[in-house]
Amino acid sequence: MASNAKLNRPTKERLSLLRNQASSLLWDGKVTTTTARAKALQSYAEKILTLAIKTYEDTIKVVKTEVDSKGVKVKREVLNDGPSKLKARRMIMSKLFDRQEVRLPKESKMSFVERTKDINHPLIEKIFNVYAPKYAERINEKGQGGGYTRVLKVGARRGDAAELCLVELV
Repeated sequence: MASNAKLNRPTKERLSLLRNQASSLLWDGKVTTTTARAKALQSYAEKILTLAIKTYEDTIKVVKTEVDSKGVKVKREVLNDGPSKLKARRMIMSKLFDRQEVRLPKESKMSFVERTKDINHPLIEKIFNVYAPKYAERINEKGQGGGYTRVLKVGARRGDAAELCLVELV
């Protein structure tokens, strides 16, 4: 029974598999996989989301001085991550593979560059700016944490009849 919990893989392979599937789940919103992998993925992804939800509000306002195109110094307020959010961001970055933003259909190259110029890690930004506020609001409404993903049985895979599940974000 213990080998099933470890997906019959060495540690490096298992963690890489979970990292890859969690990245796909958080980027696309759903992933189809076998039942054992789905259960392991659900636990892995929920821990990442919980970490983001607990720390997403920790920001600090900082005034930065920049030189504009005319050579004039301009002061600008910027929101930086606080210590706990920065630690959480780095931990999440170590647990996921980063995904790159892709151009939308019929989007010009200039508008794509303009849309993505301030985003270094699109998946991490999506977790902190989209999922964390959404699930934090859900926690306040329902009064309980967790349950950010669901596992639905899809049926047997055609080649080897393995039970497939759809893991999706709620």
